[in-house]
This record gives sequence, structure tokens and C-alpha cells, in this order.
Amino acid sequence: MSTLEKEIDTLIAPTSLSGEMDRRDFIKTALGTGFAAAVMPVMAQSVIKTDTAGLTAGEVKINVNGQEVPVYRAQPAGKSDLPVILVVSEIFGVHEHIADVARRFAKQGYLALAPDLFLRQGDPSKMDSIPEIQKQVISKVPDAQVMTDLDACVAWAGSNGGNTDKLGITGFCWGGRITWLYAAHNPKVKAGVAWYGRLTGDRNELQPRHPVDIAADLKAPILGLYAGKDAGISLESVDQMKAALAKGGSKSEFVIYPEASHAFHADYRPSYREPDARDGWKRCLEWFRSHGLPGAATAGA
Repeated sequence: MSTLEKEIDTLIAPTSLSGEMDRRDFIKTALGTGFAAAVMPVMAQSVIKTDTAGLTAGEVKINVNGQEVPVYRAQPAGKSDLPVILVVSEIFGVHEHIADVARRFAKQGYLALAPDLFLRQGDPSKMDSIPEIQKQVISKVPDAQVMTDLDACVAWAGSNGGNTDKLGITGFCWGGRITWLYAAHNPKVKAGVAWYGRLTGDRNELQPRHPVDIAADLKAPILGLYAGKDAGISLESVDQMKAALAKGGSKSEFVIYPEASHAFHADYRPSYREPDARDGWKRCLEWFRSHGLPGAATAGA
């Protein structure tokens, strides 16, 4: 077993949870805790819990044009000059799963930042259904606002132990789409990993472009991890994205998991598919390392 495989076994072994857990145990009480009401009941037996030993982790606030944006931060304690990974959530916001992903990156030697990108529009964790979240929050979030918030996170990282010349981004579902867009927006991005993010769609004032529209101009290499049985993201749209990417200079790639459904990495949901999630996480780390973003703990290895 390789060193990377051993690291993955350690970091994504499910927590030993058994029996039914009370709904109130899962409701969000602070950034990076609990889960959204819309995803209840949580699949407790498969939830992964990464500890904070050796890390500095928790909420920080970053001022963006007078608005205090909460951000979950995780990084190796006492270290600086760290490569930076932006972690962009699904529509449920920065809950326990997203915070855990940030801690997983921190254990690998990264400064990971997961910002609350929905706070101006509402709190999706309190809403009972995905359609309600989509209507009340997600449909009202401007892409331009998201880009500005992420830019502010990068600037903050540069003053708090991060090396912004070594910048990566990853995101899930809604955050997967943002991963593609932000890589085109910020030329400092060295590489990205998009987990089942939407590639095409209707354009409007708040979402004037989609990944397929910026593909030809994309310079940073993006690894797209997608599901063969995704009911919302067709393989035809993946083919459209591949064709658009071929017109430009990006060395992006796709991996399709034939038997997986949408949100196969989400260990707290019934959609979780452990073999594909493990393989995707391994590929994610390898992608960043092979594109100039080795974690501080593994630099030079």
C-alpha cells in the first residue's frame, strides 16, 4: 500500500456510530457543525469525522466590502507558506461535511477555507426541502458576489499563513460549478477539482455564464469527477464541456463513475458511494500534487 493510500485510509475511515441519532444532534448550531434540515435523516453509520489534532480550525470572519463573511478555516498549527485550497459547498452551505473536508485538506498540509457564500440571501440549513433552498436562496446568489467573496478569502489567506501563489479550489454540486467559474476568474488558480458541478444551463442576470461558456478560455487544469447515473447532470453535458475545453488550452480531465449517482462523495446522505468517494479523494489529492500544489506536509516527497 502506497503512502497516499495509507493517508486516505486514515482520513476517510467512517466514524464508529451506531443506532438512531436524534434529529437535534445534527442541526447546525455554528458554522461547520450539524447538517441541513433538508437532508434528514443523516446516514450516521457512514459519516466521516476528521479530528483537529495538530490543526488550527474553526470560524474566522473576513470583511468583504463591509460585510462580515464567516469562513471555516483549517490549517496545520504553527505552519506558514501553506498552499491554499478553497472549499466550496453544495447548496446546504458550510455544514459538518464541508468542514470535515477542510480538515482533511489541512491534515495534508493545506490552508483550507470554506466560506459561507449564502449569508446575504439566507440560511439553507434551516429550510426543510431542496426546492425551498433553491427558490429562497440559491436562485438569488449572484455569481459576481461569489467571485468577490472568494477573492477576499484568497487575500485573507495571504496574510494568515497561506501562499497564494499556490492556490487551488474544489467544490461539490453547486460548488462544483463555481470551481470551474472561479478558475477562469482568478488567474492565480493553479488547479481545481469539480465534484459533479453543473456545466450548462439557462443564463440570466445573476448567472450570465456557465462552465461550458468559459471552457475555451480556461487555463487552469480542472479535474471533473462526475456520476454516470446523475439525474441532474447528463453525460451529454459532460461531452459538451469536453468539446468546449478542446477549443482552448486547458489540460482538464474528467473521470466518470458509471454506477454512481449525484452527491456520491456526501458520506452523510443515501447517495454516498464509498468506493467512488475514496477513489475520487485519492485522485483529488494526486491532481493537486501533480499540478504544483503539494501539501506542506508532503512537499518534496
